[in-house]
Order: sequence, then structure tokens, then C-alpha cells
Amino acid sequence: MVLMVNDVDIAVNDEGFLRSLHDWNEDVAIAIAALHRLELTPAHWEIILFMREYYQSFKHLPNARVFTKAIAHQFGVEKGNSRYLHQLFPDGPLKYTCKIAGLPKPPTCL
Repeated sequence: MVLMVNDVDIAVNDEGFLRSLHDWNEDVAIAIAALHRLELTPAHWEIILFMREYYQSFKHLPNARVFTKAIAHQFGVEKGNSRYLHQLFPDGPLKYTCKIAGLPKPPTCL
């Protein structure tokens, strides 16, 4: 499958995750979010960019519980809770943060 962003073909798998982490940029993130009817706000970007840094630092993706705890540790409990994260990413905070951030699908996500 292919996602067209700024006249460039971006390879994605059958679930819409990027095939290559190197294809990611903010325009790609906006395009992926739009496919899921999400308009990215500064609050979204805060979580997306944090997850990219997390992945680059640890070379793996967390499960949902560790994801929420990491957000709480970085940004405080008012953001590191499932209610807040579901408001930003209603269809699944960890899965859609990773997808929009150009990261692999977390192994714990369906």
C-alpha cells in the first residue's frame, strides 16, 4: 500500500503503519492523522514527539501501561492517564500515537 504525501509515495503496510521509519516527517504524520479524522494539536504533537524519542532511546515500544506511566513521568499525571490520552487518540492511544509517529505497531496492540 502507498500513502501519497506532497507528491511522494510513502510505503505503508496493510494497517497503515510506515514500512520505513526514515519516511516519517511532520507532513506524513498530518496525512496519517487525517486518514483517522484527527487534526493534530500541540497536545497531540507533545505525545507523538515524546514517543519518537522514547523509541529512539530504548529501541522498543512500551505496552499500554508503561506508555501511560512514561507520559505521566514526563508530563505529569494530568496527561499521563488513560482518560486524557483517549481524548487525544480515541481509537487507541498507544497504537495511533505510534502509527502517526511513524513507528512500528506495538506488539501488544490488536
